[in-house]
Amino acid sequence: MKKYLFVLFTVMLLVLSACGGSTESNDAANKGSDESNESTESNSNKDVYFKDNEAKIEDLKIKITETKVIPVGEPGNEHGEKPVFAIWYEATNFTDKDLDPSTAWMAVFTAIQDNDSDAVNELEMGGLPDENHLDSQTETIKKDGTVENSVAYELDDLETPVTLVANQGVTGDEIGRQDYEIK
Repeated sequence: MKKYLFVLFTVMLLVLSACGGSTESNDAANKGSDESNESTESNSNKDVYFKDNEAKIEDLKIKITETKVIPVGEPGNEHGEKPVFAIWYEATNFTDKDLDPSTAWMAVFTAIQDNDSDAVNELEMGGLPDENHLDSQTETIKKDGTVENSVAYELDDLETPVTLVANQGVTGDEIGRQDYEIK
């Protein structure tokens, strides 16, 4: 199962490397005016953000609707070896590109549990926490459509908050971060 998820994740990363949008306008960049560049950049940055449980980039928006910790053996983490931090969300596609909710999530978010003084502790993905999303996780989201999904990350401890870091696509700049207490 983990090998399948790894292969799926790798393929999605390759597909998503094209999804991260640039916030720079070619027209403004070609004008050569610092004022035009600053104006375009500030207007674009208003449309690219991660705040109040919502991340928006050029191609998509992800709204986090619920989070919770699921202990080992409980529904949503029946086969895991560690407790998981589960996240339910809605993904909206603003383009004609083929996007599914799982790919959209992985293009934008990284989960970190900052409990190592020497290294960044990026959390590993766990199993799907909500069986209602078995089919919808890979459905193509129509342009301007929204599909619900869920994701889980294996926790390394039950005290350190989880920090979600949002980027403008897989290779894009960071657009924000938000801490989530372990409850």
